[in-house]
Amino acid sequence: MRCFTSEQDLGGTSANFLPMTVFILLLILLIPAGAVAAEEEPLASEAKIKGNRLAKAKSPYLLSAKNQQIEWYEFGEEAFQKAKELDRPILLDIGAIWCHWCHVMDEGTYEDPEVAELINKLFVAIKVDRDERPDIDRKYQEAVETLTGHGGWPLTAFLTPEAKVFYGGTYFPPEDQAGREGMKTLLPRIAQLYKEKKAEVLAMAEQHHEELLTLGIPKPDKLSQELLDGTASAILAEGDTKYGGFGTVSKFPSASAVGFLLNRGFTKKEEAALNLALKTLDEMAKGGIKDHIRGGFFRYTVDPEWHVPHFEKMSYVQAGMIVNYIHGYAATGKDLYKEVAEDVLDYVRREASDEEQGGFYASQDADIGRGDDGDYYTWTPDEVEKALPHPGGLEAKAIMAFYGIETQGEMEHNPAKNVLRIMMDNETLAKELGIPVDEVPHLLQTARMKLREARDAPPRPIVDKNKYTNWNGMMIFTWLEAYKFLGDTTIRDFALKSLDFLLEKSYRKGQGFFHVYQEGEARIKDLLDDNVQMAKACLDGYEVSGQVRYLQTTLDIMDYCVREFWDSKEGGFYDLPITATEIKRKPFEDIPTPAANPTAAMVLDRLYYITHEARYYDIARKTLQAFAGSALESGYFAASYALALDYHLNPPVCAIIIGKKADPQTRVLQEAALATYRPGKIVTVHDPTEEGSLPYPPSPEGKPIVYVCIPLNTCLPPTSEPKKMQELLKTLGDASIKQ
Repeated sequence: MRCFTSEQDLGGTSANFLPMTVFILLLILLIPAGAVAAEEEPLASEAKIKGNRLAKAKSPYLLSAKNQQIEWYEFGEEAFQKAKELDRPILLDIGAIWCHWCHVMDEGTYEDPEVAELINKLFVAIKVDRDERPDIDRKYQEAVETLTGHGGWPLTAFLTPEAKVFYGGTYFPPEDQAGREGMKTLLPRIAQLYKEKKAEVLAMAEQHHEELLTLGIPKPDKLSQELLDGTASAILAEGDTKYGGFGTVSKFPSASAVGFLLNRGFTKKEEAALNLALKTLDEMAKGGIKDHIRGGFFRYTVDPEWHVPHFEKMSYVQAGMIVNYIHGYAATGKDLYKEVAEDVLDYVRREASDEEQGGFYASQDADIGRGDDGDYYTWTPDEVEKALPHPGGLEAKAIMAFYGIETQGEMEHNPAKNVLRIMMDNETLAKELGIPVDEVPHLLQTARMKLREARDAPPRPIVDKNKYTNWNGMMIFTWLEAYKFLGDTTIRDFALKSLDFLLEKSYRKGQGFFHVYQEGEARIKDLLDDNVQMAKACLDGYEVSGQVRYLQTTLDIMDYCVREFWDSKEGGFYDLPITATEIKRKPFEDIPTPAANPTAAMVLDRLYYITHEARYYDIARKTLQAFAGSALESGYFAASYALALDYHLNPPVCAIIIGKKADPQTRVLQEAALATYRPGKIVTVHDPTEEGSLPYPPSPEGKPIVYVCIPLNTCLPPTSEPKKMQELLKTLGDASIKQ
C-alpha cells in the first residue's frame, strides 16, 4: 500500500556511483551479522534514558522523538564534533511530522530498546525535520539517491564525522523482514565496516562528495519560441490521456504542469493541452486524492487512477490545487471547478490557517496514532450507517453508492476500509435511490456534513502549525488569485492579512526572509525559495490592493536575491547564498513545488513589465538561458520553466488604470480587470494624487480610465468602459482572434 517515495526525481543511480555503491555493499556483506567492535562493552538492555536533547527542539517532528532512548542530536556542529571526538560514524534520520513511514520507523525501530542501545554505543545520532530544513534534506536526499537509487522519507543515511555519506536508504525495520535488512543486523555491520575499513570508507565518501559537486549543473542555451514549443510537446507527451496527470505508477498533482497546459490551451488554442489539463482536473475532483468529506487534497496516490492516496495534506498541495481549479473555472466557466476550489479554500480556512493572526499552517498528518494507515479518512459501511441514522437509511445508501463504499475496501491493513471517490453522476444516483434528481445535491451535502461531524471528535490528525515562508508565499498568491475570479473580499482580506503578518514577523528589509515562524520566533535564514515565493505573493498583493508598499517590498526582496544568490558568471540563482560553503544547487525542476529559478525569472519579468527597468529583464533572460539546454530532457518537471519562458518571450497584456483610488469607478475597473481571465495579465492602479510620475496621461475630465497594453509594444486608446476593457484584455495580441 505505502511506498517510501518523495516527489524528487534525481535521475536514478548515476553510473559514476555504481562502482562505489557495489564496493560499499560488498564490504557490508563481508562483515558477519551481529559483529560489534571488540572493545565495546556488552549492551546494557536494561539501561534507560529519560528524555534526550530533542526536548529543546522547536520542530514538532523532533519533539515527537524527545522521549526516545536514543541520544539524538539536532543537526549542527555539536553533533559533528562529538562524532570526531568519539571517532564514530553518524546515523542521520530525516523525516516529517506528516510522514506515515516516519511514524512507523520511529515507533517500531527507534523505540526498540535494542536498536536504541546499538545506536547509542556505535553511532552519533542526528534527527532532522525536512520541512524545517529543506536545505539539509535536499543535500542528503541527493547523496543517498545517487548512491543507492532510492530516496524519500524517512531518509536514513550513514555519514562520516565530516558529514559525508557512505551508505543509506529509507525505511529500516528493527528485525530482518521480507528481504529488507533490519537495524539490528545493519547497525553492527556498518559500525564494524567503519572501524575495520575506515580508510576505504573515508576515501569512498570523499569521492562520492566530489562527484556530487558535478551533478545538477544546468545546460545553457539560447531562448526561442522553438524551445518553448519543444518543451510544451515534451510535457504533453508525458501526460496520461486516460486518467489525466503524469506518471504510470503513482500520481502527484503536478500543479505547475496543469497550469502550463491550461495556459497553453487557452492562449495557443492547443486542444490536446487543454484536454489533458481538464481531464486531470476532472479525474482528481472525483478521485481518492481528494478528501470528499473534510475537504482538501492528499499529497499523492500510489496508483495512476488517483484512487488510493497517501493521506497527508500539505499546504503547498492545497495552494496548487486552488490555483488550478480557479483557473480552470475562469477558463471554462465549469461549476465543478469552482466548487472544488471553494471546498479547498474552506478546508484551509477551517483547519490549516491562523484566523486570528494570519498565515497558513504547514501540513496535516496522515495518521491519528499507532497502527493507523489512513483509518481516519476511510470508511466501512458500518461506520457510514452509524453516522447516518436517517429513517430508511437513505443518506447512508446515497453516500455508499455515490462514493463506492462496499464491504471489501482497498486498504491492505484493514480490507473493510474504503477510500471515497465519486462513482456516478447525480442522475444515476437519483435513479438508484428512486428520488428526483434535484434532491440529490442537498441529500449528499447533508450526509457529508454528518460524516464530517462524526470525525470531529478527537483524536484528529495533528496539524503542524509552523508557518513556513515559502509555502505561505504560495498560499497567499493562491488566495489572491482565488479572490480575482470569485470576488469574495474575505478571501482577499485574509490573504493580505497573512502577507502583512509574514512581512512583519519574518522579513527584514535588505536581508530577506526567515524560513519559519513559530510561537513568536522567526528562525532559519537565507533560503532562496522563501524569498522568491514571497516576492511573487507581494506582487499579487500590489495588484489587488493598489498599495505601492508591496511593489517596493518586491523590489527590495529581488535586489537582495540578486545580491546574495545570483551567479553573475553563469546565470541563475543558487538555493543557498553564493558565500555558502555547502554544495549549492540552482533549483530548476518542480519537485514538487514551483522551482525557485523560474519563479524568480517570472517575478523579475513582471517587475520589468511594471517598472520598465531593463536590469530586471536582463537578469530574467540570463536566468532562463542558464537552463535552456536542460528543459527538453526534464519533461513535465520543467513546467514552471516553460511558464516563465512563455512569459519572457510573449509579454503579457496589462491593464493600466489611471484614477483616484477613492473613486468607486476606479475600483470597478480594477475588479473587472482582475476578474478577466487572460493568463499572465498584469493589473496596476495609479492615483494621480499619490504618484508624481504616471505611466500614461490621466483623463482630461479627471475620470478613471484604463489603458490596455502589451508592455513596450502596443497600447490601445484608453477607455472607461469595464466591458470594453475586458474584451480588449481577452483579445489584444491574440493572433487567433480577429481584432
